[in-house]
Order: sequence, then C-alpha cells, then structure tokens
Amino acid sequence: MTLDKNAKIYVAGHRGLVGSAIWANLLARGYTNLIGRTHAELDLLVSAAVKQFFDNERPDAVVLAAAHVGGIMANLKYRADFIYQNLQIQQNVIGESFRHDVKKLLFLGSTCIYPRMAPQPIKEEALLTSELEYTNEPYAIAKIAGLKMCESFAIQYGCNYVAVMPTNLYGPNDNFHLERSHVLPAMIRKVHLAKCLNEDDWATVRRDLDKRPVEGVDGKATEQEILHILEKYGITPDAVTLWGTGSPLREFLWSEDMADASAYVLLNVDFTDTYNPKETEIRNCHINIGSGKELTIRELAEKVVEATDFQGELKWDATKPDGTPRKLTDVSKIHRLGWHHKVEIDDGIRRLRQWYCDDLGV
Repeated sequence: MTLDKNAKIYVAGHRGLVGSAIWANLLARGYTNLIGRTHAELDLLVSAAVKQFFDNERPDAVVLAAAHVGGIMANLKYRADFIYQNLQIQQNVIGESFRHDVKKLLFLGSTCIYPRMAPQPIKEEALLTSELEYTNEPYAIAKIAGLKMCESFAIQYGCNYVAVMPTNLYGPNDNFHLERSHVLPAMIRKVHLAKCLNEDDWATVRRDLDKRPVEGVDGKATEQEILHILEKYGITPDAVTLWGTGSPLREFLWSEDMADASAYVLLNVDFTDTYNPKETEIRNCHINIGSGKELTIRELAEKVVEATDFQGELKWDATKPDGTPRKLTDVSKIHRLGWHHKVEIDDGIRRLRQWYCDDLGV
C-alpha cells in the first residue's frame, strides 16, 4: 500500500531519539502532513485522551515510537514502570488505530525481545524459544506483546500493521541522564565530565549539570557536592568506572539510520511482505533493524575515550551486571526488503559527542 504525500501521519514520540529522526526523515521525503503531541499535550497512558485525539485527528498512518525506555540500571529499578507503561501505551495507540481505520501502522520494538542465549546472529525466528534476559524482562515482555498485537490484528482483521525491532540505538536527541540513559550516551557523558574535571574545567562541568542535574545536584552546587555525586556514578578527575566487565558484545545503529529504515518500511513494506505465504502458521512477522556488526562494551568505551581525548583511566566494576552476553541481529530480512545501514560506529561516536557538546554550547 502506498501513502501519498498528503497522507496525515501521526508520529507518537516525535520528540524522542527515534521519533524526532523519523519526523525529519519523513519531511525530507516530502511527507509534510505530520502530527505530533508532547507528553504534556497528550498522555498516551490515558485511554480517554488517546481516543479523543484519534477522534479529532483521524490520521491515515501511525508510527508508534513512543515508549518508556532506559538502560540496565533503570530496567532493574523500575520493573513495574517498564511493563505497565509500555503495555498501556501500546494498548491505547494500537487499539485506537484499529478503531479509527488507520491504513498503516509501524510499531517500534527492541531486540531485547529475544532470549538471553539466542543463537547468534539472532534471526526473527528466535522469538519465544527460551527465557529472556532477567534485567530487562518486563520491558521485553511489553514489546513482545506489542509486536504480537500488530501481527494478530493483521492476521485476524487484515490490518497493515508492521513491527520493526531496532538494535541498540544512539544519536541526536539521545537521553544522557546518568541513571536512565542507554550505554553509549552514558559513556559519552561520563567520559566528557571526567575529562573536564581532569582539566579543571569547572565552567563546563557546571554548564553540564545545569542542563542535566544529577539527583538534584546542578551547576550551582559546591565543588565538593559535585565531586561527590559524580563519583557515585563512577566519574572522577582521574578515572571513569563503568558497570560490568566490558566483555558483552553489542551492536549499535545510528538513530538517523533507524529513522531511514522506519520511513522505508512505512512507505514500502506491507504486512504481507513480512512472512512466507506458504507457511501454515503465520508468525515472527517482525523485522530486525541493525548494522549486523558488533563490538565489546570495552572496545566501545575505548573508542569513546579516544574520541574525547580523556587522559585518565578506564575502570570496570565487575560486581555490577553485564546483561546479555551477546546480542547481534541477523539483518538479512531487512536487506532482502531493500534497506541497508550507512553510518559506522567510529563516525557515529564522533557525531554524537559533537552533538552533545553543541547542545551544551561548548
């Protein structure tokens, strides 16, 4: 099914890492009739509000990029929030999309849906074959429910709902909150702050904390208060301490590449393209989106240190969890459908660090 350039497209989560990049990508492709709402304008957890929004706007297509996300620390600490909020968002947006006859829906999940010890690289068929990684199990279950909702509505009602599962994403508008961010933006901020402390650049440290306070500590705090809170997160003038051993292997994808893949699938791939019609059971219709390349967390951290020119030491706290040992996606399905990534990790790290510094005005 083709969406014409006048189609009204609702991007849920249009201010987030991926949503903002999808918005920009669609605009660049000539799709200008886009709708977005901030959390303050529309709380996707409130079913009545979501219904009213769909009643009023009646979008032709929906991109569900809104989600409650975070790294290992947040997933462990806020388990109920991760399963409840994501299930609620999906239930409301997918449900109202069906009730309002949305022509096309793109659901964004995560490759954490796969079993902890899935064969590598992970094919879509690995879904639900064994137990999940404990640290992000609630989030993974919510995302599995979302992709199965899309699959089930498509099978039962003929809806054109497609689910894509991106690997670890990073890029402009990333979340750099030290407690809730994903691994790469957290590394970049930690190493950046350690470098500033190492060089006695307190003006930049204070600017950083004014923009993103840590546990209520901002740039107006005393040097001692700042040093104390940053040390809690492994940041000192002489070293950066990161969680785990650094041995897990991870795959990363630039968020603007993910946005390009999302727009490509929205505009060119239908649900009927996502499975083999000869199969008696239709399942695993979701699509992995990634680079198909991996490196260890230690190698990633070393690349960040090099890009930042930090002269201190890189340390590892092996008492903290590593998470899944390895998580590399098999991207042959999206390749067959006609899309490939463009940005490699070294270039991406430099770009994200530059974005972070520009955002701080330094």
